[in-house]
Amino acid sequence: MWGYLSLLPVFLAFWAIAGIWTVFSLAVVHKSVNLTEGFPYISRCGNYPPESCVFSQVLNVGAAMAAWICILRYHQLRDWGVRKCPNQMILWTGLLCALGTSIVGNFQEKNQRPVHLTGSFFAFFVGVLYFWLQVLLCWRMKSLPQPGAPWLGPLRLVLCSLCSILIVTMVVLHVWLLRSASAACEWVAAMLLFILFGLFAVDFSSLGRCTLHLQPGPNSLSPPASPISLQVPL
Repeated sequence: MWGYLSLLPVFLAFWAIAGIWTVFSLAVVHKSVNLTEGFPYISRCGNYPPESCVFSQVLNVGAAMAAWICILRYHQLRDWGVRKCPNQMILWTGLLCALGTSIVGNFQEKNQRPVHLTGSFFAFFVGVLYFWLQVLLCWRMKSLPQPGAPWLGPLRLVLCSLCSILIVTMVVLHVWLLRSASAACEWVAAMLLFILFGLFAVDFSSLGRCTLHLQPGPNSLSPPASPISLQVPL
């Protein structure tokens, strides 16, 4: 029986994929992009209102869900026995990916190009690094009982490889001024990243619930009012 936490990655994948294609449709309808001139980059579809407003909302909500998924994964790997240092490094790459996604949505390319490109770097390059670290971690600790299904590791490896190839190809084609082909690579790479986040549903399928524990710090002068820590089901 899958717990409700497994629905979060699935919802993120559907939200993000449906959201950016909705932005694309709005951009075409409002003639913000002209398909006869070539296939547009994702960010170009979200440059002008009203689609820019939808674009920002979609990516902000998606970034919040991605950050929460990374935090849940961090605690899951910690309970699995992963050491603190590599686990924190994985967590921070995931949070940077979420931050970059939010930056892309809020700083349109036509208004703040340097900031927008920085966000794109975090979202794509650091994002795929996050999943490569997941693959590497599972491979190095394959002797331990791992959460998720046995086919999940090979599938992540294939998707990460495809995503990496597409991101590199996207950059090369952009430099060669083949913008439509580069944009197509960007769209497919984004879809693969969303699917990779969605696959965490399999890892979270064994999680029943999440509980927040509040405990006094080491320098607390007075003991807590109750010997039992406050537990808030989330």
